[in-house]
Amino acid sequence: MRTAISQQGLILLHPEDDVAICRTQMMSGSTADGLNIKGLIPAGHKVARHAIAVGQAVRRYNQIIGFASKAILPGEHVHTHNLVMGDFDKDYAVGADIKPQSFKQHAGFMGIKRRNGQVATRNYIGILSSVNCSATVARAIADHFRSSQVLADFPNVDGVVALTHGAGCGMDDHGAGMQVLQRTLAGYALHPNFSAILLIGLGCEANQISSLLLNGGLQEGEQFKTFNIQDVGGTGKAVERGIELIKTFLPTANAVQRELCDVSHIVVGLQCGGSDGYSGISANPALGHAVDLLVVHGGTAILSETPEIYGAEHLLTRRASAPAVADKLLQRIRWWEQYVQINQGEMNNNPAPGNKAGGLTTILEKSLGAVAKGGTGNLNAVYEYAEAVTERGLVFMDTPGYDPVSATGQVAGGANLICFTTGRGSAYGCAPSPSLKLATNSDLWRRQEADIDINCGEIIDGVASIEEMGERIFHAILATASGSKSKSELHGYGQNEFVPWQLGAVM
Repeated sequence: MRTAISQQGLILLHPEDDVAICRTQMMSGSTADGLNIKGLIPAGHKVARHAIAVGQAVRRYNQIIGFASKAILPGEHVHTHNLVMGDFDKDYAVGADIKPQSFKQHAGFMGIKRRNGQVATRNYIGILSSVNCSATVARAIADHFRSSQVLADFPNVDGVVALTHGAGCGMDDHGAGMQVLQRTLAGYALHPNFSAILLIGLGCEANQISSLLLNGGLQEGEQFKTFNIQDVGGTGKAVERGIELIKTFLPTANAVQRELCDVSHIVVGLQCGGSDGYSGISANPALGHAVDLLVVHGGTAILSETPEIYGAEHLLTRRASAPAVADKLLQRIRWWEQYVQINQGEMNNNPAPGNKAGGLTTILEKSLGAVAKGGTGNLNAVYEYAEAVTERGLVFMDTPGYDPVSATGQVAGGANLICFTTGRGSAYGCAPSPSLKLATNSDLWRRQEADIDINCGEIIDGVASIEEMGERIFHAILATASGSKSKSELHGYGQNEFVPWQLGAVM
């Protein structure tokens, strides 16, 4: 996607669009690209390019983003007061936009090779809780290693992190919720960015450790230990036991070094949070270009957040590498429609208030910008939440749109790095996988530079192209995968953002 940014401040994304985007705030009575502006229009918001009748479809990206709820004059603000959702037919055209397989290039990065052939971008020791009841013990053990000087003697260990959650009991021990939780925990236990894992339970919970090991294909060993608080004598003794076990992990965990690895070992989870009217113009398509580069080099990118590709799924089915891939994506869309209805909601409960303040009006508009993160290549597979990603190239994982839950599923599936675009601001981190933040606009960059890694607002400013920014993101991915710290890592984010998707009744 290329943008045309006029000197007068409007961004036109396609000649057939009914709206243009304001690069700066527009005042009533001013003129931009021949339009007489009517009323105050904030930066990032839409302005009508011509008269739009009641009920008429309104296009952005040359795609329908909604329908006029009242007559709209040229130069008027187009937003929630005059644009609403509506039904229309989509052309799924399965496989119509498939591309020939690109020639694989061979870039490298400095990764950590594991004995099983996996490659890590980080080297953590993880403490997982099987249930909320063991969370306090898990955190106390991790806190010991943050507050003491023990890790100073093990410089190759990135840290000891406790990843706890609020589930594990009060749920059907054979239901979908338990399956998803166990799949998530098993995915983290097997993640290459962990050199060792300690799994702690209470002892009487629904999510029994023995069941989790069996269903997750896990086995205790030198660098993977488990215990229940009830079996070792309570909280104090459990914390002591955990500390001693972590100490036994440290020498082996420290005995690693980074070496040159092929980019095919990089798996990037794609996220956008706090999106604004610029997301689909700058950071998302720039990240999409970086994804295209990653895929050419044999790497993998996971597009997710099903509620935030809703209404744009036809753009993905057109790129599906096989009919079964498109069918599975559409099945997940239908599942979400049922799921939301059962819970007395609607798919257009998104955009959130912050998204709307940033210029996004309907979920259709937000989704059309969100899918740009996936680049332009073929869609090779669709996975359910936290399933192990085995296919290379661009894939899709069904997750909620809520970023911590979505990214947790991606990391459980094997993502060893996260790229996160934001227009309103985010300080998200995701242990054990580093998270790169990409700002959609320069105002955000200036306000929150301490949290943001790359300013894609240069595209809006007209000083960088999508392709140039995509190259920059790709090289930042390689540097971060090689050990360069992201800003969220420098701030210590990552433990509290572990949020498995809780499905099913709380009983």
